[in-house]
Amino acid sequence: MVLILFISFVNLINSSLGLPAMFSDSASENEIQSYDFPFVDRAGWNARTPSKKNPLTTPVPYVVIHHSYTPPACRTGCECKEAMRQMQNFHMDDRGWWDIGYNFGVGSDGVAYEGRGWTTLGAHALHFNSVSIGICLIGDWRYEVPPADQIKTAQALIASGVEQGFIQSDYKLVGHRQVRDTECPGDALFNEIKKWKHYSEYPSSAKDLLNLPILSDKVKDVMKGNSTYD
Repeated sequence: MVLILFISFVNLINSSLGLPAMFSDSASENEIQSYDFPFVDRAGWNARTPSKKNPLTTPVPYVVIHHSYTPPACRTGCECKEAMRQMQNFHMDDRGWWDIGYNFGVGSDGVAYEGRGWTTLGAHALHFNSVSIGICLIGDWRYEVPPADQIKTAQALIASGVEQGFIQSDYKLVGHRQVRDTECPGDALFNEIKKWKHYSEYPSSAKDLLNLPILSDKVKDVMKGNSTYD
């Protein structure tokens, strides 16, 4: 009880100073979730309540890296929280999704922002959501690489996912364009993640997904046009 009160006090002080929460209060009642990098949970950026959600089977074998393109890069806590809200509003109101599509966002302020989180199925990579965690580096990274702090936090977030058992230790890292016909995550960021640990050249495009044993027959039937997602 004392620990919970202390954590609440620390997060309250940080919030009043415009700083990210040092502890996430979105974990289960019996679990205290902490990170050794700046982290803001859903409540911290005033996320809307999802209209619905499905569980994600973990640990996942893949991590998919995205860029937002728009909103543009955010460099302060206020800007990045607003960017998360903009993405959530677009995904829910314009695309009709249940929530923001990404599991996490990372800003140029070097802070990780909780999207759908570790245990909820994302909507960031069609046909590939069930086997991956989607991380969006907020900004347009076609022509320039994200700031060092943004990259560092994204990598720390992935490492934390492995440590907590949400991502397989032998996971494969891919860019969104490798599983979907898109330019995401932008040329500059895509070339950057090729240097990261666990980067995989395969799948090289969405055409390779039908040959991935990890994807279920149901997903492959949908891809072939023989079925639909319920």
